[in-house]
This record gives sequence, C-alpha cells and structure tokens, in this order.
Amino acid sequence: MSLSEHYLEDDLHPIDIVEHLAAHNEWEFERLADDQISMAVEGQWRTYSITLAWSGGDETLRMICSFDMDPPSDKISALHEGLNLVNDQCWAGSFSFWDAQKLMVYKYGLVLAGGNIASPEQIDTMINAAVMSAERYYPAFQLMVWTDKTAKQSMQIAIAEAYGRA
Repeated sequence: MSLSEHYLEDDLHPIDIVEHLAAHNEWEFERLADDQISMAVEGQWRTYSITLAWSGGDETLRMICSFDMDPPSDKISALHEGLNLVNDQCWAGSFSFWDAQKLMVYKYGLVLAGGNIASPEQIDTMINAAVMSAERYYPAFQLMVWTDKTAKQSMQIAIAEAYGRA
C-alpha cells in the first residue's frame, strides 16, 4: 500500500502528513504549532534537525534541515565560496550558513498554489532529499573549514552521492 492510500478519504493538513511520516519512521518530533513541526533525523554523519512549516498565505510548505557548524572566523570566506559551489549542484534546494546561530541550513519550499495538496510521497521525498544533500556535502564542508584544502579541492569528496537511509 502506498503512502497516499492512507489519505485518500481525508484532506489532511500538510503538517499532519509530516507528523504521520515522522511517527512511521520513528523520528523524534515535536508539533510546535498547528502549522509547524520539528524532528530529528539520524544520518550517517550526524543527526539533522528538520523543521517544516506551512505558510497558508503563499501556499508553501517550507522545510529547513540544519546542523551545527562553528567554523573558525578565518575560514568563513572559504565556506562561502564552497556554498556557491555546492548550490550550483543542488537543483531542489539550497544551503546557507547562518553565522549568528552557527548553523548550516538546507532550505526548500514546496509551492502548492491553487489549492493543491502535498502527497505523502512528495513530503517524504523532500525530507529524504534534504538528508541526502546534507550527508553528501557534510564532509566537504568539514574539509573547507577544518583543513587547508580550498573549497574546490574539498568538493572532490562530494562527487558521489551518499548512500544509506535517512
């Protein structure tokens, strides 16, 4: 039975679907509000904090996947150069570094304008794509900020996609 078949008779809120997916995958989660949920998803390199929020005004399901990163101040420019290289390879989302919070963040928004409804498969794919991207580029980010390798050299480690399960 597909994930969607559980929802055929109900027109569920996107965050209700996320909550069901989190429970199904046994991820730690907390429903922060009717329109927002936060969860912890275990990856190979670390546990990622993922927050999804529904914005009814622009009919967008926003996702942020983050992990702590506190690079030395002299490596911030190398990290920014690396972010440009990484984002050139990401088609479904983008990374940014939030210096004040010391967080690396992968962001994605699923636009559902016109009253469209997100399917469980779409949401599951969003979450898995975020974790896969974070897993793929995490080693490169680490090399950029903790070694003398350039951003371009560090990216060589991210050529192959990460394998495993989120």
